[in-house]
Amino acid sequence: MRFLIDGMLGKLNRWMRILGYETEYAKNKRDDELVNSAKHSSSILLTSDEELYRTAVTRGVDSFLIRGKNENERLAALAQRYNIRLTIDPDLSKCPLCGSSIKQVSKADIETLVPPTTFKVYQSFWKCANPTCAKIYWHGSHWKKIEQTLETTRKLHDSEKKHSEISNSEFNTSRRHYSSKVGKRSNYMLY
Repeated sequence: MRFLIDGMLGKLNRWMRILGYETEYAKNKRDDELVNSAKHSSSILLTSDEELYRTAVTRGVDSFLIRGKNENERLAALAQRYNIRLTIDPDLSKCPLCGSSIKQVSKADIETLVPPTTFKVYQSFWKCANPTCAKIYWHGSHWKKIEQTLETTRKLHDSEKKHSEISNSEFNTSRRHYSSKVGKRSNYMLY
């Protein structure tokens, strides 16, 4: 699954890459360029712009209108719609800056590339495979915040999923009740 993410969703773009999804962050493209690019690359267009969303849908582009006040709500909605995983697997994660894959590297290989205290305290390191980026990553103090955000998002997603299942169940019960009053079960009576 590949995503084209509009310029208003930079933070969401980084999260999607960390979670291991292939994204193109299009912060300098006009709306028509975004729609055409998504269509030609068979990408899912993620946008918070309602007009862009409507244009994309009208042109047959798989699109999702991002709503939500924070990244937890936005990621939970994406998980609900596209079944994205809300866990980090370093073997699948992409570089949040450039989108290239990251690879675990030996501690000895990065000794001169990280601060001495970081080298001393942490044991596992990953490096962006793109030589022009080559950013080094480790599970530093920020890792706890990342895990907390994902835990909150998973709870929100589970809650939305449960609510959706209850709503579907209530819909089906209401439909059966209505059909029985009409005297027969009707497959075309959807309301």
